[in-house]
Amino acid sequence: MQLKTKFVLLVGLVTLCSYGVTFYRTSSFQEELVVEQATRQAKMLFHQIRLTRQWVADHNGLFFVKQPGVEGNPFLEDAAIRDERGNWLVKRNPAMVTRELSQYAAREGMGQFNVTSLNPLNPLNAPDEFERGALEKFARGASEMVTIEKIAGSYRLRYMAPLEVEQQCLSCHAGQGYEIGDIRGGMNVTIPMDPAFAEIGTNNRMLLNIAVATILIVSLTIYVLFDLLVARRLKLLAGAMDRYPQDGMPPRLSEMGDENDEIGALSRHFKDLCSRLERSRRELDETREQVFQSEKLAALGRLVAGISHEINNPLGGMHNCIQTMKKNSNKPELQARYLELLTQGVERIRSTVRQLLNIGRKEPLEMKCGDVDGMIRDCLELTCLGRRSITLKLHLGVQKTVCVGMEALRQVMLNLAGNAVQAMGEKGGSLNVSSRLDGSDLVVEVRDSGPGIPAAHMDKIFEPFFTTKEVGEGTGLGLSVSYSLIRRMGGELSARNADPHGAVFTLRVPLVDSRTETEES
Repeated sequence: MQLKTKFVLLVGLVTLCSYGVTFYRTSSFQEELVVEQATRQAKMLFHQIRLTRQWVADHNGLFFVKQPGVEGNPFLEDAAIRDERGNWLVKRNPAMVTRELSQYAAREGMGQFNVTSLNPLNPLNAPDEFERGALEKFARGASEMVTIEKIAGSYRLRYMAPLEVEQQCLSCHAGQGYEIGDIRGGMNVTIPMDPAFAEIGTNNRMLLNIAVATILIVSLTIYVLFDLLVARRLKLLAGAMDRYPQDGMPPRLSEMGDENDEIGALSRHFKDLCSRLERSRRELDETREQVFQSEKLAALGRLVAGISHEINNPLGGMHNCIQTMKKNSNKPELQARYLELLTQGVERIRSTVRQLLNIGRKEPLEMKCGDVDGMIRDCLELTCLGRRSITLKLHLGVQKTVCVGMEALRQVMLNLAGNAVQAMGEKGGSLNVSSRLDGSDLVVEVRDSGPGIPAAHMDKIFEPFFTTKEVGEGTGLGLSVSYSLIRRMGGELSARNADPHGAVFTLRVPLVDSRTETEES
């Protein structure tokens, strides 16, 4: 996942959490506010009904013409009177006026109200569970009770406050033993809450839609801005790092370095780093060129010194032979002896030149199929012939005919075995030789128990004319020629010191398909 996507998701999550908390607090605040407003409305309605009841009580009740639907109150002593015209009038006390007004309010969908008591005269005024609990608390000193009820899926607020006995109340309730100031009962006011809660739900949905739209807009804006201001610039900087130093410094990266922000600072540091790398590379190239020239001159000096030594010695001897033959031209025996010495000197010079040509020659070697194990065994027996102090241990695991540069490999084995025998000297030792096939490669390892190769000479042993032998014991071309032959066969020749002593030479050459060898033949 890309950095800008993670950043936008993080911002969206934080925004969503913030809106969630705000939404919860707003919803709770709206509910509290609606409940508080409904409570104030219920209190206002309570006081209006209380004042109406007081007005009715102050006028000793109200009288209405008796007619269908306007019946008398059976719980009053003077429930009906007759006027001068003969019309019967029925009396309405505060409790009955309260009930009838509540019925009118219920038909209009407004709040309802009723009076109740723990000891009512009219059974219709008996309290329900909420009213009974409120009346009991009023008896203990409570001033009001408020609750939210859910009945048949509808919410309503119920407010109840106590009604105290006044002087006008004694006309109806004196027989029940009440005195002025006693709690006669209470009046319950019920306010429907469904419309208010429905409005809260509408507001919550609107807030939710606004929150979702805001999160989407903010996330999209942040995504675009982050992509323009951060992601693309970082991508450009990363691309410049990947393509450096092949394509150099892109022009837009120089423009990024002019901006005063973190990415601009990073671009400037990258440019400074590239400048230091360029300077270091130039210095390194100059130093490498100097070292190369020094090594080339040193190698040329060793080559010239080696060639001079290998050719000058036999030439000096041959010059002496020629001078002697001139002085003794009448002695046939001396002439024949010196001619033989001249021939040996020429052969020695020829051998040196031939080895030099083998090092630089690039033509392909002759590939033949044969018994590599048998060839290795013959070379080692020839090298170790007459040396009883040397123990020869062979672990030859090829055991089949393979196609390889057989003659070149024979010369390499003779050189490696000869060097191993000379390294162990007169004291002798153990010479271990193993061969095996590793896939399509032939691997041969020659291990001796000599003193090993000094660490200072390890990088020079394959150079022409480099030798640690005494003058006249070696030309310093054996390992160089062997290395050249193995490389011309497409293989590798390496050397290392064995533990605890001795040297190990490992050669690896690829085998040739017998069909390819037949076609070349």
